[in-house]
This record gives sequence, C-alpha cells and structure tokens, in this order.
Amino acid sequence: MRVSLEKLYDMQTNSVEAYIEQLDPERRDAISKLRQTINQNLPEGFQEQISYGMIGWIVPKSTYPKGYHCNAELPLPFLSIASQKNFVAVYHMGIYSDQGLLDWFVTEFPKHSKLKLDMGKSCMRFKKPEAIPFELIGELVGKLTPNDWISLYESHFVK
Repeated sequence: MRVSLEKLYDMQTNSVEAYIEQLDPERRDAISKLRQTINQNLPEGFQEQISYGMIGWIVPKSTYPKGYHCNAELPLPFLSIASQKNFVAVYHMGIYSDQGLLDWFVTEFPKHSKLKLDMGKSCMRFKKPEAIPFELIGELVGKLTPNDWISLYESHFVK
C-alpha cells in the first residue's frame, strides 16, 4: 500500500513503527535500514521521535531547555529521514550549519556512489533506495554530539 507524505501528516503518525509500517515495501526496507544505520552511529544524547511528520532525532528539552528558536515548545531538531513522493530524504542540520562538514560530505560522496549527489541546503535526496550510501550516512551522523550541535546551532541561529 502506497501512502503519500500528505496522508502520513493527516494520519498524525505518532510512532516510528507506524510511520514505517505505512510505507511501500521497497521504501520500508530503505527507511528501516537508514534508521538502523543512524541509531547505530549517532552519538548518545539524541532522542528518536516522529517530528514534522518524519522520523527525527532531536536534542531533548531536558538537555536543551531553550528548545527550537522557531517554536521554543519544541525540542531542538537535528536529523530526519522521510519517504517523500519521489525520493528518500535525509535531512541533516549539521550539514546546513557547518561548511567543513558539508565539504567533507560532498568530497566523500563520490567514493560511496556512482550517482550525482542530489542535495539541498540540509536535504540529501535518493531517488533509488538502493543508491543510499548507508556507510557514509552512518559516518556523517556520528560526527556531531548533542553538545556539538547545540554550540553550532547557537552560533548560527540564536540571537
């Protein structure tokens, strides 16, 4: 059964398992493997949850009580993965905020994929789930601790 992103938002999915269960089998496998890769490599202190209709990892309010500057009631977002209409997306706020990390990722990507990198400011798009460079994503997510991300975030976004 194929479920659009809009339907996922409408369903108010509140668990990671429910989000994954609603996906096409091909996407379900890719998202499950991405989730596993991230959970195995992400430094301690981030918390997994449904965030903005996607699987997300945040800095909990117990660690960063100020929360997200756009809405202080929300925890500080860091990383998300989603099955979008035409691609699997990985959103990594560290890449958006740290030019050195972005440069590293762009340099490493061709070593892990024969395809051209399809990337926005913080979003990496993979049209074919089999083209996701899981090992590289694992390495990327291990590069910032919650404290590293808080420092980077405050230096760029908090006035």
